[in-house]
Amino acid sequence: MNTKVSIVRCDSYTSSLVFEAVKKSIDMLAGIDAFVKPGTRVLVKPNLLMAKEPEFGITTHPEVVRAVIKLLKEINCKIFLGDGPSVWGAQSENVDEVYERTGIKRISEEEGVELVRFDKKRWREKFPLTTWLDNCDYFISVPKFKTHELTTLTGAIKNLFGLVSDTYKTELHRKYFNASDFSNILVDVYEEAQPALTVIDGIIAMEGDGPATSGKLYEAGLILSGSDCVALDSILALIMGLQPSDVLTTKEAAGRGLGIADIKSIQVLGEPLENVMEKHFELPQASLRRRLPRPITDIVRQLIRFYPKIEHAKCIRCGLCIKACPKKVMSMKNNRINIDYSGCISCFCCQEICPASAIKVKKSLFAKLIGL
Repeated sequence: MNTKVSIVRCDSYTSSLVFEAVKKSIDMLAGIDAFVKPGTRVLVKPNLLMAKEPEFGITTHPEVVRAVIKLLKEINCKIFLGDGPSVWGAQSENVDEVYERTGIKRISEEEGVELVRFDKKRWREKFPLTTWLDNCDYFISVPKFKTHELTTLTGAIKNLFGLVSDTYKTELHRKYFNASDFSNILVDVYEEAQPALTVIDGIIAMEGDGPATSGKLYEAGLILSGSDCVALDSILALIMGLQPSDVLTTKEAAGRGLGIADIKSIQVLGEPLENVMEKHFELPQASLRRRLPRPITDIVRQLIRFYPKIEHAKCIRCGLCIKACPKKVMSMKNNRINIDYSGCISCFCCQEICPASAIKVKKSLFAKLIGL
């Protein structure tokens, strides 16, 4: 059975242009009321990774969120807006700052929708998810199109990790630090909480060592919409120059029958796919190891390593990386961040949370010698 994904061009975050593009992308799929019943309660979840302004390209742009909200208001929905950012320490204060600096608080006030915290949870089989999933009739995900050092892509499926309650995200990173195991957990979250609709902010995307301050902004100029997160991530992979199966979350979710990854079974509406695959997309460095042929990696697996590396000149000594590290191998000594590499699992949580782009990727000598 075919699944549909719409792709619409949008070259700026001008409010009227974004609304037009988002509406067009959803109308191609039969309109907002094909996914959400009028008059119901709807949770809208953007990707709010950290307290950075929209121009950094790290979080879902507020104008894309506004466009989704306006379409829901047209069918008289009661809207709740929120996310569980990757924050550690003083959770409530950090979330307030994230909402403020990302522009989401302003959008909630201007559009008259309730801004919520994911501070209450209900335990599922392996993890707790926010009870706002229980309190609402529908859930709409609004991810940002970015690369990710551990999962290669953060898009439709990865955005759902923000539904995991509080700092239990760190616990999942600690338990499932291998890229394959962590991807499987992300798919477990998707299996528990499948959004009625996903609208992806790909106007300004991120390439390179994403998903945070170490990534590079890329003007993709796209809005993508669909109800199948697997199909959406498959299209994003193709835009990145990958095959859908190169992204472990996509491969796992398709294998479980949670969506369609076969491009022949995905109906692309709007902008032809070949028109948005013109530029080579720079992949995160650590993902290159996983793209080597399996026989090679089986032989030299221990020689091909990628680690986080502190650039001390850029470091602002905020200590967030120390709090974020699931293995607690980071510390402050003599006013410098140090890493005990004997215990480092290369999950890159530290790089993801760093607000100063002070954590880069260090390659093993063998990885350098073979050109990775």
